[in-house]
Amino acid sequence: MTGGSDGIGRELVVSLLARGARVAAVGRSVERLRGTVVRAGYLADRLSTHAVDVTDRAAVESLPDAVIHAHGQVDGLINCAGVIQPFVPLLDLDYADLERMMAVNFWGPVHTIKAFLPHLVTRPVAHVVNVSSVGGFLPVQGQTAYGASKAALKLLTEGLHSELVGTSVAVTLVLPGAVRTNIALNSGVEVPRMSGATAARLERSLTTAPAAARIIVDAVERDAYRVTVGKDATFVDLLSRLAPELAARLVRAATGGLLGQRASR
Repeated sequence: MTGGSDGIGRELVVSLLARGARVAAVGRSVERLRGTVVRAGYLADRLSTHAVDVTDRAAVESLPDAVIHAHGQVDGLINCAGVIQPFVPLLDLDYADLERMMAVNFWGPVHTIKAFLPHLVTRPVAHVVNVSSVGGFLPVQGQTAYGASKAALKLLTEGLHSELVGTSVAVTLVLPGAVRTNIALNSGVEVPRMSGATAARLERSLTTAPAAARIIVDAVERDAYRVTVGKDATFVDLLSRLAPELAARLVRAATGGLLGQRASR
């Protein structure tokens, strides 16, 4: 599982271990992966950690052998690694930031799917889970490139599901709303200060990472096609289909103050 060193990914590791699974946690930081081992506690005897950057295709291609060596087989893949962009308009976003969004949020899952799928299709039952975002179907101020990368992952997942119908591999698309994690810090992004009322409103809407993990694992156990995470995600998912422009306006109003401007260069 990618993104296993923090946030939702770390809690997914713990949730899966608690339900009896063996887990291979993948992350860029050896130190943060150690934190996952500590968080797993006595369950860590069924956990292996792998310090791999998902944007490195060659490194990802070597992962299946390492996971199979550690666990004997691989029955599932969860793509949870992700980064956000600086909170600026697209016009002010550097190309390096644009490319990073696609490298981590889209190409990372492509790399892992291409690497692991040949093994998964040989298993009697297997699963691929891709964690996209409500930002993949609704615009969030200052996160246009992030949203585009998550939209690409959303359609990649839906297409993969269609291609694998009739095989042993189930596919689940995950669409989290606002979840309390360290994604901004881990992305090296500063979140703009918001007014007290707006900040309080957003804080109340946050889903905890353990709760998000439980929702995702429950969805995997029932072979769900797609699952929204959080009441906010469930609401805007429905509204975006009934009244897409209204949904976009509501999200814009709810996240007012997030969009900043780059300092002069």
